[in-house]
Amino acid sequence: MAILYIVFLHSNLSHARDVITGFGSASVQIGREYPISFKGFQNSSSIPKRASFPSNFIFGVGSSAMQIEGAAHEGGRGLGVWDDNVERHRATFVDGDKFSTLIEHYKRYKEDVQHLKHLGVDSYRMSISWSRVMPNGTLRGGINKEGINFYNNLINELLKNGIEPFVTIMHFDYPLALQQKFGGFLNRSIVHHYKDYCELLFKTYGDRVKHWTTFNEPTATPILHMHGIDNDAAERCQDTGKCSEAYTILHNYLICHAAAVKLYRQKFQATQGGEIGLVLQAQNFVPYSSKEEDVDAAQRLMDFTYGWVLNPIYHGDYPQIMRKLVGNRLPEFTKKEKHMLKGSLDFIGVNYYMSIFARHESNRSKMYYIDNFDALAATTEFNAEGNTLGPMEQYSKFHVYPEGLYNILIYINEKYQNPKIYITENGIASPNMTNPLKDENRIAYIATHINATKAAIDNGVNVRGYFAWPAFDTFEFHQGYSGHWGLYHVDFNDNLKRVPKASAEWYKNLLTSNC
Repeated sequence: MAILYIVFLHSNLSHARDVITGFGSASVQIGREYPISFKGFQNSSSIPKRASFPSNFIFGVGSSAMQIEGAAHEGGRGLGVWDDNVERHRATFVDGDKFSTLIEHYKRYKEDVQHLKHLGVDSYRMSISWSRVMPNGTLRGGINKEGINFYNNLINELLKNGIEPFVTIMHFDYPLALQQKFGGFLNRSIVHHYKDYCELLFKTYGDRVKHWTTFNEPTATPILHMHGIDNDAAERCQDTGKCSEAYTILHNYLICHAAAVKLYRQKFQATQGGEIGLVLQAQNFVPYSSKEEDVDAAQRLMDFTYGWVLNPIYHGDYPQIMRKLVGNRLPEFTKKEKHMLKGSLDFIGVNYYMSIFARHESNRSKMYYIDNFDALAATTEFNAEGNTLGPMEQYSKFHVYPEGLYNILIYINEKYQNPKIYITENGIASPNMTNPLKDENRIAYIATHINATKAAIDNGVNVRGYFAWPAFDTFEFHQGYSGHWGLYHVDFNDNLKRVPKASAEWYKNLLTSNC
């Protein structure tokens, strides 16, 4: 799940509505109107049938190793940066005492695969823990056979039950030893170790894994770093206006990504027949007003979000507006790196949860927690007329805006050469629900966003799959388990029993119905 979404959910939303009354009407995306209405789509009977999607369209669910596996100190696993983070700041994490064990997926993976089979999904988006297979992060530090075997067993169990693994190589967490030794992704030398890690995975699992993603939401960690969140040695960006480390982290992510893709294509792809991409945090930025400065601010945030990652891959360098506003703090790619980056993905993963207004703002002290100081654009819940993007859903207390997903898909399609896209995360919390098993809000949310996905497909966007997030109640960073995010409830008072929620049965009916 998107870390920045958690920050926004926790800190910025304050006005509730009683019920979902319809998810809006036409919207403006960077000066362009898309006349698509989703009113009434919360009724599950109005969503398109599975048979109306392309025959090769994938429906799935997802999770990540660091959020469900547990067994942090078992099976030869080394510590990850998030183990250290939670341990040192446990008081700031809801359910921080549960982080080392989580929902014990490591021990109960066979049971969990049966729950996935019950859903009728085509694919399961999972991640591999670098710390579990290479405890010190390096080949010299050794390969952990128990960790290797765990993922072999999990992948085989999925395939035995007709479920394709869709694997993320790094989902936020990585070995603490790499951070302690040389600063992790602040140091260019991590590229070598990341490439070694990827080669181990391709060699070991690539005969069965046909979908790889190098990173989950690569922009999330740099922005949190920029604001000093989960970062004990933060630059004083807000005071000095001269952040640089965030750009170094993302720069090294991109070089790692390109090196991994080059390796996969040169040594593995032809014989293994898979594909490789990366996953973006996909917010939709809508102008705060019709003023030119606000329209420009929304576009800058698109460039500082999507362009930060995709422009180097499609055009060989960062967006011009980033070069102008960040200046020499924005790293330069070598000629060799530019060549390696261009075209270095087979698909784009899109994690969408919400949309937000963007207004021009040159005063850095007024930036919000998810804002990039250098973009000179502040995000806000309300626009100039006091309106919000979609109604506020009563249990999650955030605004539901499926048009935003549609707009993002159209935007990526038009700006980045009609790429293959998977919706890799989409879901909603229900922290204020009395009975988390009766999660009608999640049914409504998923239904409307599946409609948005189908509308984009019908308008020419090359979307190949949709993954609801997450399969099981999941440790969602500082919010712990309080959001009850999963399609399956995990009962911590009854031996971590997995119980399907109403949304799980609804999703199953959607995926298994022949109608």
